[in-house]
Amino acid sequence: MTVGLLALAGLILLGLLSGSLGALVGIGGGVVIVPALTIIFGFDIKTAIAASLVAVVVTSITASGRYVRLGLVNTRLALTLELATALGGLAGGFTGTLVPSSALSVVFGALLVVTGILSLRGRGEHGEYVHTAGVAQAGWETSSPLGGAFWDERTGAMVSYTARRLPLGEGASFVAGLASGLLGIGGGVLKVPAMNLGMDVPVKVAAATSSFMIGVTATAGLSVYLGRGFLHPAVAAPLSLGVLAGALVGARFASSASPRALRSILGVVLVAVAIVMIVRGVG
Repeated sequence: MTVGLLALAGLILLGLLSGSLGALVGIGGGVVIVPALTIIFGFDIKTAIAASLVAVVVTSITASGRYVRLGLVNTRLALTLELATALGGLAGGFTGTLVPSSALSVVFGALLVVTGILSLRGRGEHGEYVHTAGVAQAGWETSSPLGGAFWDERTGAMVSYTARRLPLGEGASFVAGLASGLLGIGGGVLKVPAMNLGMDVPVKVAAATSSFMIGVTATAGLSVYLGRGFLHPAVAAPLSLGVLAGALVGARFASSASPRALRSILGVVLVAVAIVMIVRGVG
C-alpha cells in the first residue's frame, strides 16, 4: 500500500492531534483515529484499527515515560484495574458474535453521554494538598493499598490521595474492556472518569494511569492484527510520527494544566465520542 504526499501530511497531522489528545486526558487516540482514517482517508476499518493500535502504543510509551518520572502513575492501581479490563476484553471477544453491535453502540454511547456530563460538571479536585519545603519533585506510592502522592507543578505542592471504592473501579474497567472487545473503542474513555469521579483519584493521576494501561491492552490487540496482515507501514509510520510529537506535547501540558481544564476537555471528548457511537448504532 502506498499513500500520496497530501495523505502523508494528513496522517502526520492526524497523529499530532490524536497523540496530544490521548496523552492529555489518557484515553488513547483511537476514538479520533479510526473514524478519521475510515471516513476522511477512506481506509478499510481493519487497516484503520491496526494503525490506531500502533498509535495507542506509541502514545502510551511516550506519555507514560514522563508521567512515571513525575510520580503521576499509580502502578498498583493500574495493575489491579488492568486485570478487570483484560477479563472484560475476553468476554467481549467471546460475546461479540452473539449481541448486535449496533444496539451496544447506542447503549455505550448513552453511558458516555452521562459520563461526559458528569465530567463537565466536575466535583472538585480530590486529594489532600500537603505543602512541603525542599521536597524532591517526584511522587511515590504510599503505604495504603492504593494510595499515592505527586508533585503538582501548577500549585507547587505535594498532593496525596487514596483510591476508594475499588469494586466500582473494577466494574467500570470490566465494562471498558467489554466495550473494547465488542466495539473496538479504547477503554480509557470509561476508566479515566471512573477513577476520577468514582474512586476519588485526582484527574491528573487518572489520565496518567490510564495512559500507562492502554499500551498493554493495545499491544495484545495489535498482535492479532499484525498476524493477519492488516498492519500497513505506509499508514502506521507517518501516523506514529505525528503521535510521537503530539504525545510529548500533550504530556507536557497535562502535568501543568488545571484539573478543571482537563475535566472539561475529557467531558467534551466523551460527549463527542458518544454521539459518533450512537449515530453509528442507529445506522
